[in-house]
This record gives sequence, C-alpha cells and structure tokens, in this order.
Amino acid sequence: MHDTTGTKIFRITTITLLSIFTIVPIYVMVISGLKPLQDVQGAFSWWPSTLTIQPYIDMWKTVPLADYFVNSVIVSSVATVLSLIIAIFASYAISRYSFRGRTIFSTTVLSTQMLPGVLFLLPLFLIFVNINTNFGLQLVGTRTGLIITYLTFSLPFSIWMLAGYFNGIPRELDEAAKVDGCGPMRALFKVILPTARPGLVAVAIYSFMTSWGEVLFASVMTTDANRTLAVGLQLYSTQTNVYWNQIMAASVVVSIPIVIGFLLLQKNFVAGLTAGAVK
Repeated sequence: MHDTTGTKIFRITTITLLSIFTIVPIYVMVISGLKPLQDVQGAFSWWPSTLTIQPYIDMWKTVPLADYFVNSVIVSSVATVLSLIIAIFASYAISRYSFRGRTIFSTTVLSTQMLPGVLFLLPLFLIFVNINTNFGLQLVGTRTGLIITYLTFSLPFSIWMLAGYFNGIPRELDEAAKVDGCGPMRALFKVILPTARPGLVAVAIYSFMTSWGEVLFASVMTTDANRTLAVGLQLYSTQTNVYWNQIMAASVVVSIPIVIGFLLLQKNFVAGLTAGAVK
C-alpha cells in the first residue's frame, strides 16, 4: 500500500511538473501576443496592463506573412503527399517481398536517422547547384527544391514506420484477396491500406510537422519569393527594433494548423506510431 501511494504521488508530481513546463511557455507566448510592444519590452508581467489584438492585425503588415503561409502550406502538403505515396510502395515491397538487397536497403534507410540533418545541407546544396549547371533545372530558391529536400529526411522514417506496421498485418489478408481475384496492387489498395489507416495518419502527420516547422534548410534553399513561415518569423527582428508581440502573435497563428490537425487525428497518430515502432 505504501509503495502504491508513493508511486501515485510520484506520478502526480511528474505530470504536474511536465504540465507546468509545457503550459507556461504557451501562456507567455499567447499573453505576449496580446500586449502592446512597450509592455513586452518592459519588465515582465504575468498579466498585461492593457489587452489588445493589434499585434494580430499588424503582424500581417510588418512582413508578408500571408505569402509565407501559402508557401508553407504548399510545400508541407506536397511533401507530405509525396512522402506518403513513396513510403507506401517502398514499405509494402519491404514487408511483402523478398529481393536481393532488401536487408541492406532496410538497414540503410534506418541508419540515416542516426545522422543529424545538418550534414545533408551542403551536399544537397551542391547537388542542386550542379543540376542547375548541367541540366538547367533550378532547384535552389524554389518550392520544388525545398520539397525534394524535405523528402530526404521524412522518407526514411516514414518507410521504416510503415514497413513495421505492414509487418503486423496478417499475410492471410493478402492470400484472401488473391483468392478473390485481386492482384498485388489491388490487394494493397483494397485490403492493406484500409487496415493500415492509423499508420498512414501517423506518417502523414510526422511528414507535415517536419516540413512545417523546419528552419535550417528553408533558410538556405528559399528566397524572398518562396520563404516559409518558420523563416519568415525572423523578419520581425529588424536593425532598429524587435516586434516581440507580433512574433508571439504570429507564432500562435503558425501553431494553429498543427494543433488542430493533431487534436483531430490524435488517436490514429498514437496508434499508428506505437504499432509501427513495435511490430
């Protein structure tokens, strides 16, 4: 009984501390976005002397945030769709077929996750420059180049997780589909994918979140015309001033799509992530 009570106290204390650690920064961000600039630049207070929504209005004028929002939506959505499509076929092949180099391919895909993303920055940049020099295809400073860049580090994890999920789906379902006259592709789309919905949702959310909040590659691979939100937030800091209240307001707006998507698909995401990692 004593151990049970101690365990309960430990859990409550841990959850409380983690909640405070998570909620306090969010509260500061939200409340700072409702303060006048002079209040944010002055001594910190937990409650503003004056509440105002002006930062949420001015943030669209200080920098072209709407254009950056559109760029982020396009890049993240396309990268997510392509990552999901490629990962489905690659994972299905790894899970259901035996072929030469299968183990090497699977190991290579997984091993790329051990390397920090910054190591790929210079090689990708040089590859894109050489492609432009030799073939006349401009990738640096374009949405296409950024999408390809995001695929390089979202695909390995997506393939690994989906392959694990597909491995957990009984092969008897494939055999039953073949008995009903389904070929491999039809069995994949009619039987496997509906069963693997949680895994697909987890991969989609992971790919979108990775692309939406990425800063390093976007700061190098984009120009003023196709800059994304994560990079655009830096422009609220100028040589003469830092618009902290607008930065906080913009950060709230930037977080909304991710929060809504996660809340709507939370059950599928957790189920898919757990199953894909364990099976």
